[in-house]
Amino acid sequence: MKKTFRPGRTVRFAAVLSAAALTLAACGSEADEPASGEESDFGPLTVQLSWIKNAEFAGEFMADSKGYFADAGFSSVKLNAGPGATENLVASGKATFGLTNAVTAAQVIAEEDAPLKIVGTTYQKNPFTILSRKDTGDIATPADLVGKKIGVQAGGNEILFKALLAANDIDEKDVTIVPVEYDPAPLVNKEVDGFVAYLTNEAILVASQGIETTNLPFADNGLPFVAESIIATDQTIQEQPEMVKAFLEAEIKGWKDACADIEEGARLAVEEYGKDLKLEMDKEIEQNTVQCESLINTEETAANGLFTISDALLDENLTSLGRAGIDVEAADVFDLSLLDELYEEKPDLKG
Repeated sequence: MKKTFRPGRTVRFAAVLSAAALTLAACGSEADEPASGEESDFGPLTVQLSWIKNAEFAGEFMADSKGYFADAGFSSVKLNAGPGATENLVASGKATFGLTNAVTAAQVIAEEDAPLKIVGTTYQKNPFTILSRKDTGDIATPADLVGKKIGVQAGGNEILFKALLAANDIDEKDVTIVPVEYDPAPLVNKEVDGFVAYLTNEAILVASQGIETTNLPFADNGLPFVAESIIATDQTIQEQPEMVKAFLEAEIKGWKDACADIEEGARLAVEEYGKDLKLEMDKEIEQNTVQCESLINTEETAANGLFTISDALLDENLTSLGRAGIDVEAADVFDLSLLDELYEEKPDLKG
C-alpha cells in the first residue's frame, strides 16, 4: 500500500531532531525534576491540538480555565489549533505534547523513525466515519462502498480509508476516491456518495442542515483504533516523567469536568477558546455529548481510568495498524507506564 503524508509531514526527522536536541535539553532534564516536598515548576506548556478550537478539546479548555495545568506546575499554557504536522512539532520541541491518532502516529514512527510514543488517549474509540446522505449514497455497510464515489482528504485520511477497504476485503479499484477538503459541501451538494468525516463534527454539521444521513463508523467496521491520543518524545518520557504525569493528571481532571458539565465544555469552546470561529452552541453541545458518551467514557475507563488503553484494545489497535500497512510492535508506539504510575500513586483519579 502506498504511504502518503499530510501537508508538511515530508520533513525528515533526522533534520528536525538535531535542532530539537538543543530545545529539549534546555527545557528539561532529570535535574529539572522537583525535589521531594518542593513545588513543581515545569515551565511553559505547549499542546498541539489536532483540529480547530471547538468542543473536541473541551477537556483541555476546562483544564486550562480551572487552573489544573497551573496547579500541575506549568507556568503558562499555549493550546495551538490544528490541523498541523503534530508529530513533527512534538519531535522538534515546538510542542511539549500533541494530540493525534494511533494510525498517524504509528506511520510516522515507523517510516520516519520518529522518537515518539503515545502516553495515553482521550478517545477509546476513533470517530472516523463514512458519512452519506440517506437519499443518495446511504452507505450503511462496507459492501455499500462498492461502486460509490467517496470524498477523501489527502494524506492521513486516505491511508485510513484504504485501510478500511482492506479490513473489509474491498478492492480499491471498486471504489472511486474523490479528493476533497474537510468541508462536507461535496456531500451536501451530491457530488460524492460518501465522505470521510468525524462522527463528532461533519456528521453533526450535515445533519443540522435537515439532511437525513447514514454513518459507517470505522471503529465498528473492522478498523478500531484510539484517537485524540497524547504523544510525547522518548526524551521527555525518560527525562521528565514527573512532568508527563502532572500533565496527564491535569488532562484527566479537565476531561472529567468536561464530561460532567457538557454545556460548560461547549460554552468554553464557543465563547472563549474558539470565539473567533463563530461556533454554534447547539452543535458544540451535541459534539461534547457524543464524544463523552460514545468515545471517551467506556466500561473499561470506568474500571481503569480515563486515558488508559486495555490490553484487548491495544491488540485491536495493532491489528488495525497492520491493515493500514504499518508493521510495528506495541512498544514501538505506546508507552503507558507513566499513566500506570499516576493511577497507582493517585487511585482517586479513577473515580
